Amino acid sequence: MDLSHLTIAVVGGDEREQEIARLAAATGARVTAYGFPWPEDGIPGVTRANSPREALDGADYALFPIPGQAEDGTLFAPESPAPITPDLDTLSGMRRGGAIVLGWANPALQEVAAELGLAISEYEWDVELMLLRAPAIVEGALQAAIAHTRVTLHNSDVLVVGHGNIGRIFARTLVLLGARVHLAARNPVQRADALAAGCIPVPLESIRDVVPRVSMLFSTVPAAVVDAETLALLPPKSLVMDLSAPPGGIDLDAARALGHTAVWARGLGRRAPITVGASQWSGISRRIQELEGAR
Repeated sequence: MDLSHLTIAVVGGDEREQEIARLAAATGARVTAYGFPWPEDGIPGVTRANSPREALDGADYALFPIPGQAEDGTLFAPESPAPITPDLDTLSGMRRGGAIVLGWANPALQEVAAELGLAISEYEWDVELMLLRAPAIVEGALQAAIAHTRVTLHNSDVLVVGHGNIGRIFARTLVLLGARVHLAARNPVQRADALAAGCIPVPLESIRDVVPRVSMLFSTVPAAVVDAETLALLPPKSLVMDLSAPPGGIDLDAARALGHTAVWARGLGRRAPITVGASQWSGISRRIQELEGAR
């Protein structure tokens, strides 16, 4: 794939963006970068900018992280020297007719993009891409669960809320590790699929009947589904982990106030940045090709 006629800015993210920037540069594109951990020996063909605005000036494409935006609109960039907000000033130097590729965009970013004549391509809901990166996310979730508990997953009762791409694979992995997995989903077909995989299906509206029996609760739903009243029914000092994108599915502040171990496990793909970065680039490059073909 030859993208030598394009300028691509990679802004925000973590170690995965190192691989994305490297692969983008390998296409011949001019690549600028800001806001993710920078390797000591640099990245061949990639120019490190001093600010988001500098990285984005003249860019045909802005590549933002897949975890999307926080509630305040800032990009996922845990090691950036300052928060990165894709506002009008930051994006105004991009070329008209360009595009922003990211996990998901909030309404404010959508409005700014429309004002500047920029397209937005979201890939948070790209099933193929999510399945490609799911193993790394599941491995990261298991690593976090083991680090934050004093019991084994094996022979433990756990609740997984949500049966999307990540929830489905995560639940099946927990079953294989010997956990008794209660799977909460609104869709009866999803519950049937969970049953076939060895889970104990639960209607989403019935999770309060289950939580008193579990020692770990995992949510993969990016909407408020686990509230303070539900968390109060958990056994003392349970593990509560939110695997979803902002705004999240669990009231983590309430969980902490109740004495539970509360973890928002964002950015789990950085556990295997080369593998996940390559899978993300496969989805990003496909979108760039589609957008270029539509010009």
